[in-house]
Amino acid sequence: MTSIMMLMISTNALAQGQASVVQTPSGAVGVASQSEVTLPSNTEVILRMTDDLTTKGGKIEVGHVFRLTVAFDVRAQGVVVIPAGTPATGEVTMRTGKAVFGKSGKMDVELRQIDLYGRRIPVTGKYRQEGEGNTLAAVGAVFLAAGLMFVTGKSAVIPRGRELVAYTITPEPFPVPSK
Repeated sequence: MTSIMMLMISTNALAQGQASVVQTPSGAVGVASQSEVTLPSNTEVILRMTDDLTTKGGKIEVGHVFRLTVAFDVRAQGVVVIPAGTPATGEVTMRTGKAVFGKSGKMDVELRQIDLYGRRIPVTGKYRQEGEGNTLAAVGAVFLAAGLMFVTGKSAVIPRGRELVAYTITPEPFPVPSK
């Protein structure tokens, strides 16, 4: 009776994804218990820029995908589910370059996903970066130089190493093998 009950429990655990079939070195087949932790939606994840992102030179356009990495281990129920250093991506969604009369460059970026060993975990986060404008200087230059001198704003730059906050969009389950 006990072995039938254990078999029923093991079969139920397999069906619910809480166990897996294992084979021992001696060839015996058994059931290894496994639990699952869930990373809730709206979990904060700190991402770090891997390269500079700038409006200078017109190389970055809308749709440009840029790289980040997870800055700190992400834990669910005390278990590391996304280790620091895991790659992530974001996208430029708006960009303007600097212009005359002190107009500074601007760009909007959105954080898109974390790439965990081929598994894509969707995240959200929206940011705007603006260059420092020189509007006041431009107005003065027009009056003083009667249009002979042009003053431009500065390019928008998100530097390498800048940390941006992202949030998970959906609950994400992670298997945790038993010891």
